Amino acid sequence: MNKTIRRVSVFVLFLVFALLLRATWVQFYEGQALADDSHNRRNAIKTYADPLGNIIVGGQSITGSARTSGTSDLAYKRTYLHGSLYAAVTGYASQAYAPTQLEGIYADLLNGTDSRLKTVMDTITGARATPGDVVTTIDPDVQKAAYSALGGNKGAAVAMDPKTGKILAVVSTPSYDPSTLTDANTAGTAWKKLNADTDKPLTNRALRQPLPPGSTFKLVVAAAALEDGLYPNVDTRTTSPDPYRLPGTVQDLGNESASAPCENATIRTALRYSCNTVFAKMAVDLGQDKVKAMAEKFGFNDDQLDVPVRAYTSVYPSGMDKSSTALTGIGQYDVTATPLQMAMVSAAIANGGKLVAPHMVAQITDSGGDVLKDYDDEASTKEIVSSATAEQLQSAMQTVVKDGTGTNAQVSGATVGGKTGTAQHGENNSKTPYAWFTSYAKSDTSGQEVAVAVVVEQSDAARSEVSGNGLAAPVAKAMMQAALKN
Repeated sequence: MNKTIRRVSVFVLFLVFALLLRATWVQFYEGQALADDSHNRRNAIKTYADPLGNIIVGGQSITGSARTSGTSDLAYKRTYLHGSLYAAVTGYASQAYAPTQLEGIYADLLNGTDSRLKTVMDTITGARATPGDVVTTIDPDVQKAAYSALGGNKGAAVAMDPKTGKILAVVSTPSYDPSTLTDANTAGTAWKKLNADTDKPLTNRALRQPLPPGSTFKLVVAAAALEDGLYPNVDTRTTSPDPYRLPGTVQDLGNESASAPCENATIRTALRYSCNTVFAKMAVDLGQDKVKAMAEKFGFNDDQLDVPVRAYTSVYPSGMDKSSTALTGIGQYDVTATPLQMAMVSAAIANGGKLVAPHMVAQITDSGGDVLKDYDDEASTKEIVSSATAEQLQSAMQTVVKDGTGTNAQVSGATVGGKTGTAQHGENNSKTPYAWFTSYAKSDTSGQEVAVAVVVEQSDAARSEVSGNGLAAPVAKAMMQAALKN
């Protein structure tokens, strides 16, 4: 063989080797990536070839599957029972769009590709396993009470059991019907309409829209003051001028009611009348680091809060001057919180200072009902404040509901503690304020407990009538009554 032929042969062999190497790479690496690509039509065909598993509320499936009409190659589509009521819990499973909320988190379980579902025969044959189910902690009565009470208002509500961390309700209004997004032939029109809606019905306001919490944040500041020893109890008079000049400024901070007894008021009185001056001064006296540390114990600044839906981070800021620190003491400046976060604050106080990790899924099961994972058993507990501090705060919150700004939350046959909030909104408070209420209730007969948080972003009430007691407390009352079955 002459030299030229030998060189050509080597080059050809090299090309063949390169082709084999490339084919192997595509087959074993890129092939899997292509198979997993969300745009791969075959994935959708497989997902909707059979009915999906279901999401369970109160022992009843609130999801289902129905045969797709026409000539579609997707045999089934998702259906929803009371879709608008539970949209903030389920999210949607769509033939056209990526699934969200529980539908997205447990997509593999619900479509049968979760490896935990496979039987020996499934492994041998390569067949897709029968889908499993997601059993939620949601109480249908509490969910319905919140949804009905919010009505046409733009807002959100969360309820949880302080003892177990079980989330009993997650409601966001205005809502939407997930059924409109399930069919690929009609989902596009519904998607455009929902995204064009200025009220943003696809936003989960309960878990994923933090807003200034206003005076409900005063509970966190009060907890920090008691734990730090700044004040020994809620009935010790504070050092709080009225009005209070914000440090380093010529601006005086006043109170909503000029006649309220806020000057040097006790924490109990300051919570009862929601005295801005007391808690602004208290935040400055503590310093931002101590307030931040307490806020973070309750869950603020946690960017990995999964319930199991990832909640947006509730924020307590850093690097402030004293005047800004003062404003954080009343839940303003750059403080933000979700309703979930403020429900966690009340839950920890109600539970003797201990916060049980909030979760809205109790179990996931296979098609036969056998438990694959039990989230109730795995819920962690951490101490936020001492039991003595918790008892002090419970007592002061009860005063708010009995004789203060939260009287609309009173529940017959139950001990209720709460805190109202009206948070400024817009430049120079130019827009309608947010109305907040967070509370806990304990049945006087059964001992059953619940903690709730409600925010009303917008309603048809006049600006002068917007208050936590007027708009949010009645929603909380309805939820607490439903949870305690009172």
